[in-house]
Amino acid sequence: MAGTTSRFQVDEKYKGLESNIWIELNTLNDDLGNCVNLGQGFPDYQPALHIVEHLAAVCKPDPELYAFHQYARAFGHPRLAKALATLYTRLVGVQIDWASEVLVTGGAYGALFYTIMSNIGKGDEVIIVEPYFDCYEPMVLLAGGTPVYIPLKPDENSGDSTSSAQWKLDMKELSSLFNAKTKAIILNTPNNPLGKVFSREELTDIARLCMKHDVLVISDEVYEWIVYGEEEHIRIASLPGMWERTVTIGSAGKTFSLTGWKLGWAYGPASLMRNLQIAHQNCTYMCQTPEQEAVGAALENELELLGKPTSYFHQMRKELTLKREQLSKAISDAGMTPILPQGGYFILAKWTSLKKKIGKELESQGEKLKAWPYEDMKFAIWLAKNKQLLGIPPSAFYSLPHKHLGGDYIRFNFFKRKETLEKADNILRALKES
Repeated sequence: MAGTTSRFQVDEKYKGLESNIWIELNTLNDDLGNCVNLGQGFPDYQPALHIVEHLAAVCKPDPELYAFHQYARAFGHPRLAKALATLYTRLVGVQIDWASEVLVTGGAYGALFYTIMSNIGKGDEVIIVEPYFDCYEPMVLLAGGTPVYIPLKPDENSGDSTSSAQWKLDMKELSSLFNAKTKAIILNTPNNPLGKVFSREELTDIARLCMKHDVLVISDEVYEWIVYGEEEHIRIASLPGMWERTVTIGSAGKTFSLTGWKLGWAYGPASLMRNLQIAHQNCTYMCQTPEQEAVGAALENELELLGKPTSYFHQMRKELTLKREQLSKAISDAGMTPILPQGGYFILAKWTSLKKKIGKELESQGEKLKAWPYEDMKFAIWLAKNKQLLGIPPSAFYSLPHKHLGGDYIRFNFFKRKETLEKADNILRALKES
């Protein structure tokens, strides 16, 4: 049998996208087999019991339930689409039509893909705020667009940055990036991996620029229910003049802690959502019916409990507040500096205080890392191999010119069982002692 010829190599549009941080580190974790996994963003325990019960009820061997095992409506199972429309009508302050202004997708990934592919083309520039979830860049490139990057940076006047609130956008720099080619800007609030929650003032400044230059906002808000203390999640679509130019992305996986269901959504004005519908119907066409029915039922539950202590969203925030404090203390006890997140369930740890101790080991590790030769990657692999603790290098969330901005940090996920966090705590304490 002849070998693969150049005719059948990966197409040019995928060149440069061969490496994927999640596959590389999950493969490493599988190879090692004994790591405490604070890497990829998923809980390691049972999700909300009531939503699992909803799915079990749908999947009973009952001939009356046959329809839940067949094709759903292409743009979203009615029960789920109606629940989403009701929820966001209340939160955004605009009457949302479930049939034309909501799209259910294969995870937030799917919603992002359809938004970018249907609105971005050759010659279009897309501003991406860094650090960013790593799929934004390749999606823009695949659509034929040109990514333009602007990083959040610690406020120089805030001293040593120990809170995500101290990381700011330079609004003058942002303003300078807008031009006649600018088609869209991608925001992520609360931000992954930093945990920054954009303030109303910051979002208003961004909105003003978008209205001035007639630019689309792609707002990734998958962590919308996870904010801490007095922080408030502001939906940019709710600001004056912004509904008409915003597509907002959500996630059942992040909302109800069941990332393996891969169910997400987008909502926005019918004029924009029609673009997404066209891309969706020419790709996956629809999503799995049983899960949509279960998520729809769970959202109906939450609509009745919204703002009450018995709400799942309230309970999740309360639980994660304690876990955030636990891991933050463990990071401090290890001699590293935690960047306390305002939202989300990740925390960045500044690990540079350890460089003197392990610098030579990192350099030898770096010789094997031709595909990812960055300081944080060296540290992440060293930590996994030598201390059995898996984290994610934040350089994965930056463009090539700015990857050095993530080099001093490592990202940990604290949405884990008490026992898992205690194991991580022990590893981090031993790290300082050794």
